[in-house]
Amino acid sequence: MTEPHLPPTGSIKVVKPQKAAKLVERVARETEDPGVRTERLLIVLDIDGTVLLEDESLSPGVVEAVEHAHRAGHEVMIATGRSWEGTRGILRVLQIAPEYVVCSNGAVVLGRVEADELVYERFHVETFDPRQVLTLLHEHLPDARYMVELPDGRRLYTEYLDDWNLRNARRVPFDELGAEPVCRVVVVSPDKNEHDFVDLVARIGLNQVSYAIGWTAWLDIAPMGVDKSTGLEIVRDQLGIDPEHVMVIGDGRNDVGMFRWALENGGRAVAMQQGPQEVRDAAGEVTLSVHEGGVAEVLRRL
Repeated sequence: MTEPHLPPTGSIKVVKPQKAAKLVERVARETEDPGVRTERLLIVLDIDGTVLLEDESLSPGVVEAVEHAHRAGHEVMIATGRSWEGTRGILRVLQIAPEYVVCSNGAVVLGRVEADELVYERFHVETFDPRQVLTLLHEHLPDARYMVELPDGRRLYTEYLDDWNLRNARRVPFDELGAEPVCRVVVVSPDKNEHDFVDLVARIGLNQVSYAIGWTAWLDIAPMGVDKSTGLEIVRDQLGIDPEHVMVIGDGRNDVGMFRWALENGGRAVAMQQGPQEVRDAAGEVTLSVHEGGVAEVLRRL
């Protein structure tokens, strides 16, 4: 998932875990043995479809499971297609302040400055010239909604959508979107579906950029060779965590890159059950769906 599915500021709904999830968590807490040495893992969570359900409520048991992972000594972080503006609130709800956060499908890596206030600064940013791809897409999708993210985090968009988080964003004419380098381009066409976008990309070719197609009529475009895995490799190196001690969990096509990165380096890649078949095929293992608490199911077993 990506920017078009961001909840307005403060609108994230926190749902109490099911009674069964609470019982399992209580048992896990009571049976934890701090005397048993545990290898520190870098645990990477996608947001939409992994931590959050479609209605923006939390996946059952996820907050307690993340707390359990922290007590076991692991580093839990986020890697998302969202911008930082749409990610900060999720960290607060999950009650985490990781050293690094990967946003914008790997084009932006943020480093923590102040944990208590969730203050982060841009640690690494990738950009590209969007003019050619914008022109090409506009020829085929003249009625679509377009948004670009600038290196400093500001966003420019052509038309308002109810479920876009537009904090730090400004509406501009289409021609202004390509005035300077950007971190990513987001295209939303409500009258198209996932398969329409797959066919369009295959037909026109997007050879000088990286892209991910969502399942709710959006296309997310990043600099060539950039995806979540490129941002995560920077984080892994900075934290000094061995590649085999990485576990990534996600549900979408924009997670396939980090799945391959984890598996090729001896780590774990876990797909959510409701994800597309090609996404599940790219992972090393599959957990329960986001509605059934798939992330909690994995983390409780650590």
